[in-house]
Amino acid sequence: MTRTLTLLAASTLALAACSDAGGEVREQIRAVGSSTVYPFTTAVAEQFTTKNADFRSPIIESTGTGAGMQLFCAGVGAQYPDLTNASRRMKKSEFDSCQANGVKQIVELQVGIDGLALVEANNGPAMSLTTADVYKALAANPGGKPQTARTWRDVNPSLPAVPIQVYGPPSTSGTRDSLVELIMVPGCDADPAMKALKETNEDQHEQICSKIREDGAYIESGENDNLIVQKLASNPTALGVLGYSFLEENQNSIRGVSMNGVAPTYQTISDFSYPGARAMFIYVKGAHVNAIPGLKQFVAEYAGAWNPDGYLTRRGLIASPDAVRKEMAQRAAALTPMTGDELK
Repeated sequence: MTRTLTLLAASTLALAACSDAGGEVREQIRAVGSSTVYPFTTAVAEQFTTKNADFRSPIIESTGTGAGMQLFCAGVGAQYPDLTNASRRMKKSEFDSCQANGVKQIVELQVGIDGLALVEANNGPAMSLTTADVYKALAANPGGKPQTARTWRDVNPSLPAVPIQVYGPPSTSGTRDSLVELIMVPGCDADPAMKALKETNEDQHEQICSKIREDGAYIESGENDNLIVQKLASNPTALGVLGYSFLEENQNSIRGVSMNGVAPTYQTISDFSYPGARAMFIYVKGAHVNAIPGLKQFVAEYAGAWNPDGYLTRRGLIASPDAVRKEMAQRAAALTPMTGDELK
């Protein structure tokens, strides 16, 4: 399944949803977005193609959540994607951008749960961390002070004296957003002074708690989690930040790092006891549903695959709770657009 940007219809061809003029439209579904959700959407695309011989194979591109949102929200028409994958929820600012560009009807579907997992090589130092340890190691200015930690022992005397090297996603990635939201900020707020700062100066709190160091200890590794797995094999004292599904697929070479005494497993992520547990989403462009051949059927295929006994769980997806799946199935069937009121 190619990740390259492919456009088979001329950009001047209008979709029926945004023009009264007739004419041909793009014949393939096009999806962009999260590298974490990419394997699941690709699996759905494979099944969709097998079951629907009358439709062409969807084009699935891995761009990262942030870049996917930009592409998705850029407009309505054959030159814009129909669907974007996201390893975090859409931001209010992204929703507003969509609206401003004429993308008025957006269907939000939570497809399952994933864990942002800290991992190491199986022959690594057997780390066990807290969210505060991770924050102190990766923050540009931990607690508002200059970053001086070079080894994990500098962060916590009980940790090994190995260099702080963490391979992780770039700023365009939803996984990077989740690292900040689920691990860095809670680790920062473990300091009562930082937690109090949020009430008195929210902007300063965000700067101190969210900004990741840029001196080489945190190494951006693109939108390819498999590349991080490979880097850990050649550098076993380093850590990696990636989606749980990649940990599950590569247990012959990597293992999870416990945080706050909880290891990343199917159970601890499904019950959100692991600090890195997060929901995953797809966003569908309502204006394209009746214009792009097979888009309705593709959404229906996704909704039939995210159950606990569905084929996506065999790919590493963690099923959402029963009530959430029921709500999402109803939303997928009706293609109910979101209002944006619940976003932040």
